[in-house]
Parts: sequence; C-alpha cells; structure tokens
Amino acid sequence: MKQLNLRDVSLYVEQNIGNFHQKRIQILDRLKLSQVLKRKNPYLFKAKNVLTAEQIIKSLVDAHISSNEETIFGDWLEGLAIFINNKTYDGRKSGITGIDLEFDNRGIRNIVTIKSDRIGVIVRK
Repeated sequence: MKQLNLRDVSLYVEQNIGNFHQKRIQILDRLKLSQVLKRKNPYLFKAKNVLTAEQIIKSLVDAHISSNEETIFGDWLEGLAIFINNKTYDGRKSGITGIDLEFDNRGIRNIVTIKSDRIGVIVRK
C-alpha cells in the first residue's frame, strides 16, 4: 500500500464537491410541480397540518431533494473512494456491472461495491 497524501484528497474534494451541488440544482431544475402533485395524497397534507401553499411546496421540495441527495451523495462518495484507492492500491473503476471498484493487494483481486452506508467486498485469487 502506498502512503496517502491528504493534500491530494483535499484537492480532490475541492475540485469535485461542486459537482455534488450542481447535481442538486439540476434535480430542482427538472422538478415539475404538476407531476409531483399527482403522486401525493392531498389528505396526507391535511393530516400533517400542512395547510398553506407555501407549506405544501416546501414539503414537496424538501422531500424531493432529500430522496435524491442520497443517490447523488453516494455517487460522489464512490468517486472519492475510487480516487483514494487509486492513490493507495492503484485501484480503478470497475467495468463489471454492479461492481464499483477493483484493485489488487498482495496478489489477491478485490472486487468492491460501494454504498453510502456500507461497503461490500468480494475477494478473489
């Protein structure tokens, strides 16, 4: 394993965190109120004491952003993990569907799936 230079990691974050925020903005740009309202039960708003248009819109936008942020942030973390692994083990983005990262360590091929809440590793000789 090669030594990780934390300055490289900081630089990667500085250069790539804007992508995370840009994708959040793009999701809002594509949001269509009429489509979102079709999927919502109007009685739920009443039950939650959401009574004004402002409260309804805020609730819809917050829910939409929250559900998409998990995916966007997970993708961003995947890129960071691949970057760090590349610096330490010469790892790379996998070309195998469903696999995120591949790297060799001590003659053993490691095949990794990355999720924002966990990492799964399959080790093959």
